[in-house]
Amino acid sequence: MKQPEEALALARDALIYLSQDADRIGRFLAVTGVGPAEIRERVEDPTFLAGVLDFILADDAMVVDFAEKASILPEEPARARRLLPGGDTLEY
Repeated sequence: MKQPEEALALARDALIYLSQDADRIGRFLAVTGVGPAEIRERVEDPTFLAGVLDFILADDAMVVDFAEKASILPEEPARARRLLPGGDTLEY
């Protein structure tokens, strides 16, 4: 992954992944304090999408599960995160 546009697309896929499971999306909403309406408003916001990847990257099992479901390597979410706002200072 070399382009921010690819990173944004993967982050949107990660948001879809979260929304497909009530427990996962519930934890995301609880941890972030965002509500469903705000998610819809911010679905194109690179900073918000970076937060989606941060949430997934905080749980190794979720990273592996997301990667399997998205048919990507488990390293891809971290690579994508580095291309989004604030990612240049992170170490995953």
